[in-house]
Amino acid sequence: MSQATAVLDRFLEPVRQFLTPALARELASFRADAQTQARVDELARKCNEGSLTRAEQAEYEAIVEEADVIALLQAKARAFLINREL
Repeated sequence: MSQATAVLDRFLEPVRQFLTPALARELASFRADAQTQARVDELARKCNEGSLTRAEQAEYEAIVEEADVIALLQAKARAFLINREL
């Protein structure tokens, strides 16, 4: 885990206190809609090909950072659900 991710993880820790089992399940199963996923796939393909414009590079970097936040929230939701089952 990178230093920035570790800081973000600690920053988001209080979110657990607001979770209910239903909300945690919804958050854990959240996926981007088809249109958004298609755009991410397109940008990822262009990034791998080295053909992103500057604007697309900035957009792709923002998406990756936002995806990190969502992934951390989902991890917290999954941990919440696991701890409730123990």
